[in-house]
Amino acid sequence: MPSFPKSTVLGYPRIGPRRELKRALESYWDGRSSRAELDRTGAELRERTWRRLAELGLEGLPSNTFSLYDHVLDTAVLLGAVPARYRDADDPYFAMARGTEGLAPLRMTKWFDTNYHYIVPEIGPDTAFKLDAAKPLAEVREARALGFETRPVVVGPVTFLLLAGALDRLDDVLGCYEELLSLLAAEGVAWVQLDEPALVADRTGDELAAVRSAYERLGGLGRRPGLFVASYFGDLGEALPVLAGTPVEAIGVDLVRGGVPGADLTGKTVVAGVVSGRDVWRTSPERALAALGAVRASEVVVSTSCSLLHVPYDVAAEPALEPSLRDRLAFAEQKVAELVALSRAGFHESPAADPSVALPGPVAQEERSPYAVRAAAQAGHLRLPLLPTTTIGSFPQTGELRAARAAVAAGTLSQADYERRVEGEIERAIRVQERLGLDVLVHGEPERNDMVQYFAEHLDGFAVTANGWVQSYGSRCTRPPILHGDVGRPEPITVRWATYAQSLTDKPVKGMLTGPVTIVAWSFVRDDLPLRDVVFQVADAIREEVRDLEAAGASIIQVDEPALRELLPLRRGAQGDYLEWAVAAYRRATSGAGDRTQIHTHLCYSDAGEILTAIDGLDADVTTIESARSGARILGAVGAFERGLGPGVYDIHSPRVPGAEEVEDLLRRTVRALPAERVWVNPDCGLKTRTYEQVEASLANVVAATRKVRAELQA
Repeated sequence: MPSFPKSTVLGYPRIGPRRELKRALESYWDGRSSRAELDRTGAELRERTWRRLAELGLEGLPSNTFSLYDHVLDTAVLLGAVPARYRDADDPYFAMARGTEGLAPLRMTKWFDTNYHYIVPEIGPDTAFKLDAAKPLAEVREARALGFETRPVVVGPVTFLLLAGALDRLDDVLGCYEELLSLLAAEGVAWVQLDEPALVADRTGDELAAVRSAYERLGGLGRRPGLFVASYFGDLGEALPVLAGTPVEAIGVDLVRGGVPGADLTGKTVVAGVVSGRDVWRTSPERALAALGAVRASEVVVSTSCSLLHVPYDVAAEPALEPSLRDRLAFAEQKVAELVALSRAGFHESPAADPSVALPGPVAQEERSPYAVRAAAQAGHLRLPLLPTTTIGSFPQTGELRAARAAVAAGTLSQADYERRVEGEIERAIRVQERLGLDVLVHGEPERNDMVQYFAEHLDGFAVTANGWVQSYGSRCTRPPILHGDVGRPEPITVRWATYAQSLTDKPVKGMLTGPVTIVAWSFVRDDLPLRDVVFQVADAIREEVRDLEAAGASIIQVDEPALRELLPLRRGAQGDYLEWAVAAYRRATSGAGDRTQIHTHLCYSDAGEILTAIDGLDADVTTIESARSGARILGAVGAFERGLGPGVYDIHSPRVPGAEEVEDLLRRTVRALPAERVWVNPDCGLKTRTYEQVEASLANVVAATRKVRAELQA
């Protein structure tokens, strides 16, 4: 078996340094370019990545990490797990990802504890697996034609099936992996990487037995590449000795979020993740070398802790950052340079630095009046109808609005002219909602580039980037702020726009805020304070904003926490402490509101049903939550929920317009699961990524369906 290269990465950003993939995708989806043009952009981005990694001195280049939408969806296609209803679509791949006018997309949720969204595979007892190895083979050949030998990367069989809830199909799917390994061996591939991040979470005895069975079977193939099983996002724990007992030649361990393996792995290559793929801070060479020296294995390879998919491309693209901060940062290019330097430095056995810190003690929750008292006060004040309708916050961000924001940054549009355009967009959103007949309105958030970045730009302790884009899903990218210092709120952030919106209508308009956990989760956060302490600093700033909105006349204030589930530790033993302080931080942020002020929160695309007790503990008066895209699965868990709840009836991450009958069905299912007096009607998420044409047609159907079901209930 060939030796493993001395330095590698588990994956690399794929959107392009200037979001070239985003633009190519959206042009293709809009019919402005061909599939051939889209594929050409993909090829250019792959070539650019391989060349740059080689220039930086990286020895082990990965392939098959590029994706036109999502690597889990790519794996489903690789294994032939394409549900029958998509096979006749013009483009089955994107139909699964985005849906079509008459076909809903597959479910989407968060990739472990990250803000990356993946498409959940749909596998049933009748799914007939059949290998389609065209993509990984083509990329191996493509790289070889450029002079590069690569290591194909594929989601491993156990993780893939666990994500699909179909581990009982392991024997069936392993035949495809065996065939893939044989084809790669025939192609002259030396190593293949099988990603198994699911193994860093708690696993049952049966699941560990499946790991053993899978890798004994794959490892027993007569002709195959070397098997590198990569784990990340934490410790392998009880899965490590299981993997070590199989014929796999290399095992990847995350030494940033996990500890140095205590096991003696002599006979194995350990691919040691000492350069973080989840943050933007420079690596401590001393700590990294100590960790590398403490690993007991036949060979130790230097790597990133996970794919660099989760960080921006290059610090050099951020000349406007304050120099003292920029000197502390490492984006993807800098991280590759760091690990190449570490691989050349040499390391020897030495005790690893202890990364543990003392855990903070329990926190006291700040209290509002009991919910029953608040609910009575709000009912008398707001006088809303049964099944009140609302949206989640954002309305479409038009091209004109984005152009105006860019013109302000370039100095070609005055701030006063820009603010007049924002006011015009707010009035447009208000008038649309009034015409459609919604009960609780939003101002549409035209002044916000992003629900986290906007607040970061107005709070002390944050920096924002110009080109620090990170993929969230498909063509959707965000620029996570960098939280590098103590957080403070110099002045009100949202009051002006909320007050203006309310002046345009007699209907209640929600004040819109992002919660403290989400602001921190979707930022790159300083590493010199416990995460809880940072979240509470942000909670104090949001608490001041809640008070100022209420003083300005806001009757409803929404404080969103879509990342509450996202930050949940993967191991059950650490989850209770996290949920205690995360809930306490939210209650602290909202504790200044009076009884008549209705507090809303929102969660989306994150398997929120797993933490419904904690969501109830947030003590929000109304919780809106993604439900339509996931087939209303949340309704099976909400029986004990004691406050207002709005399970989404409209999937906004697809361009399709839901029919009124479809919404009626979801509403009827909801009022069977919950008392109608506590049910709200809303989309799954904000409408920022949709067009006004799509939004107006969809919301018209939502309102029509609500009126019909409301009449049935009141008959």
